[in-house]
Amino acid sequence: MATTPRPGFAAPAPRLITMTLLAVSALLSRSSVPTAAAELVELTLLANAREKGAVCLAGSPPAYQLRRGFGSGSRSWLVNLEGGAWCNTTEDCSSRSLNDLGSSKFMKPIEFEGMLSNNHTENPYFYNWNIVDIRYCDGGSFAGDAEGEDRNGTKLFYRGLRIWEAVVDELMAKGMDTAKQVLLAGCSAGGLAALLHCDNFRARFHPEVPVKCLSDAGFFLDVKDSSGERFMRSIFSGVVHLQNVRKVLPKDCLAKKDPTECFFPPELIKSISTATFIRNSGYDSYQVGNVVAPGGSDPGQSWASCKADIRNCTSTQILAMNGFREKMVEDLKVAQHKRGWGLFIDSCFNHCQTPFRITWHSPISLRLGNKTIADAVADWYVGKDHGVKEIDCAYPCINPTCSSQLDL
Repeated sequence: MATTPRPGFAAPAPRLITMTLLAVSALLSRSSVPTAAAELVELTLLANAREKGAVCLAGSPPAYQLRRGFGSGSRSWLVNLEGGAWCNTTEDCSSRSLNDLGSSKFMKPIEFEGMLSNNHTENPYFYNWNIVDIRYCDGGSFAGDAEGEDRNGTKLFYRGLRIWEAVVDELMAKGMDTAKQVLLAGCSAGGLAALLHCDNFRARFHPEVPVKCLSDAGFFLDVKDSSGERFMRSIFSGVVHLQNVRKVLPKDCLAKKDPTECFFPPELIKSISTATFIRNSGYDSYQVGNVVAPGGSDPGQSWASCKADIRNCTSTQILAMNGFREKMVEDLKVAQHKRGWGLFIDSCFNHCQTPFRITWHSPISLRLGNKTIADAVADWYVGKDHGVKEIDCAYPCINPTCSSQLDL
């Protein structure tokens, strides 16, 4: 699978990038959304990474960005796991090792906005917390523990699990061990990682400390595409076996099912006991573009217009996408019945939403139950409204707040 740009999306075509940039510019010029520069936070390399075997694909030390909290948030922590798809073959991982998704040598600090922002208007609940963004450089959702070689004999390190453990250890030593409340979050591949590590993370703190998890656009489904193939299963199977992720998978699932099945969120959430919030689109743009109708199953490009804008879809395509949404809602019934869990399942055509000021909390953010994602997450975290479980209606029913935001 080709490597992807952050924060965790499929790599868009150059024309789509240009169109998106133009749309951003036009949207911001028309709206009242604050356009002040987002905060740039210094990059920190993990200490003694090589001694711990906690290294990126290329063997470089992993990195994270930490902004200290202040005021009432000085002992509150939000740890975010960065996304960026996966590499499921030696060739893909070798290519990935030559960019910032596989080596810290190529990393630059990213701006903190959306859920990571220190702007009270943009991020009213978490703005003064200690905010950490753990950069993604293992290609396996922070889950693997193996190593290999590419065709040229260059070593590749699949050490996502060690990276996760070592960075959390370092954060604990930097004050997170005395936290009074904590949230583990992530988007896309990072959202999957948040589910994989949720209970393990919870166990690091005193039982009286509130610790919760949030997965944004990380609820990936094992479904057939329009040609009958299972795209996500082929990707996940490669990751599971190449990177040896068994250590992070639920033992009760492994006792009954293949490890690849246990890597999928619908199976993971059955075993998670920690309160978790799942934010996903029922028409997730990554999964519609890569799972429901991936390029290889669409030789005539009949899906191209539909992928670009759900309003261009034919009745047959809508039927296929509604089938995907129905499967997601069905798989999420486990979460609906769990006490303290939260859901925000919209019907907009999008992917990650928490890392952006426009989509997290702004005048043009999508809403469910008249709440932005930020509002819903805050209400869920403090235990308001019985967990906040919102599921949008199916297309052609239209949420009017969808049209006011970018399809990211």
